[in-house]
Amino acid sequence: MGRTCCVVGCYVRSHDRRGKKIDNGLSFYCFPAWKQNEGSHVSDVSKRRRMAWISAIRRKDILFANIPRSLKVCSKHFHSGKPAYEMDEFHQDWAPTLHLGHSEVTATVSDRYGRRQRRHNLRESEGGKNEQNNMNEDERDGVQEDSEEEGYGEQAEAGAAEEEHVDQAEARGVEEEECRDQTETDEPAAKTLRADCQFCEQNSAEITRLLQENSELRSELTKFKMDEEFFKDNTEKVQYYTGLPCFAILLSMFTTVKPFLPVAKKLSQFQMVLLTLIRLRLDLPIQHLSHIFNVSPRTLSATFADTIDVLYARLTPLLYWPERHCLQATMPHQFLEAFGMRIAIIVDCFEMRTERPSNEMACAQSLSRYKGTHTMKYLIGFTPQGQISFVSKGWGRRASDKHITENCGLLNKLLPGDLVLTDRGFNVQDSVGMMCAELKIAAFTTSGCQLAAKDVEGTRVIAHLRIHVKRVIDSLRNKYTLLHNTIPISLLLPCKDEEFTLLDKIVNVCCILVNMCPSVVVRPDETEKCAC
Repeated sequence: MGRTCCVVGCYVRSHDRRGKKIDNGLSFYCFPAWKQNEGSHVSDVSKRRRMAWISAIRRKDILFANIPRSLKVCSKHFHSGKPAYEMDEFHQDWAPTLHLGHSEVTATVSDRYGRRQRRHNLRESEGGKNEQNNMNEDERDGVQEDSEEEGYGEQAEAGAAEEEHVDQAEARGVEEEECRDQTETDEPAAKTLRADCQFCEQNSAEITRLLQENSELRSELTKFKMDEEFFKDNTEKVQYYTGLPCFAILLSMFTTVKPFLPVAKKLSQFQMVLLTLIRLRLDLPIQHLSHIFNVSPRTLSATFADTIDVLYARLTPLLYWPERHCLQATMPHQFLEAFGMRIAIIVDCFEMRTERPSNEMACAQSLSRYKGTHTMKYLIGFTPQGQISFVSKGWGRRASDKHITENCGLLNKLLPGDLVLTDRGFNVQDSVGMMCAELKIAAFTTSGCQLAAKDVEGTRVIAHLRIHVKRVIDSLRNKYTLLHNTIPISLLLPCKDEEFTLLDKIVNVCCILVNMCPSVVVRPDETEKCAC
């Protein structure tokens, strides 16, 4: 690449227009750098040298803070053909001095260097003459008269005084000249320094403004970013987006599953849990959630499935069959008055609409003629306190309640003497009897006969208590609206190497989240408040 001298009026080039190198014996040198990391002395000297070069070239487009490396100075502008050593500040080639293209030439370093050399040479020559005179005086022989010696001494003293006076005058002149040269040299440097100070002040003010603006923008962004700070100390947001009663419970659940969550690039672990709860709670479309969390729909779907797996695996202990003594110790009074302490579980089924399966067999098993759509059925068991203690896997709508009860594993949890409260469709007295338990079911008429007064009273009591079952199911479906709307067929596919579908895990997770909320059967006292 061709090089050109940047001095005004200097047209020296390293290559001609055809790109052929010109053999003119000249070299090109970059502007000296300001070395700030090599000590204070080197920093000061290198800064003064850079300013001296800028002052010597005198081009308005050359600024101290920004000098391109393409700007170079040729060897024509140095006495020795190249710049001097950077620490030799008094050398004549410490900065360019020759053929600078302007007439306003002030005293330069080279001028002071020349005068300094002349004074040094003059002192050396005078010292040599004095030594030679002393030697000649020592070689003289003969006896001189006292009068001659006195005259010679007076003449020598007069000469020495005169010489001393001349030296003092010369010294004063040299000092004045040096002061004048120093003043003339420092004037452009001072102007450049003042310009640099103004530039630094402007930069400092701009940096301060940008830092303040950055802080304000971060504060505004935090208000809309879906993270811990967004929900902290705001129970209303927690209840709306997650369905949980308060932030303390949300944070406790997150702390439990955090070590098992995968690490994502664009989403924090809290956001992974949050988007899962938001989808369960509000059933927002995947596309809408991807815009909220600034990820692709594919990434969000994969994150939702992974988080459901972790929640299902780590929170399943909250969905448990309680011990008999625990049930008896916390039995609500309405159940205690009707059936004593024998009730172990209340069983019912609820259905969810699904998309039409492409498989004909699955389509026939899930079709509901009563509702005119395809549904999945789940058997759920509740304790008298209103806590969900059992959830079966999903079954097609054509499966009967009796078949689901006998094949879902519920009967294996019964103990001798337990009482199971069900609806009319659960005609499983024989199966429950095999476990030495009792099934309590509402009476119904056969062959047009009326119910006996005892059966009517028993049916009334059962119906009154089963209202709580409907309330729990309604709370589950209304709190997490994903279960209330049509389920995509993709959620009905079995998970890899598992017998459960993703919908089975979703139903279990929703039941666990409902258990984290206050019971709809046993209302807390008005004096009791959430500790968080």
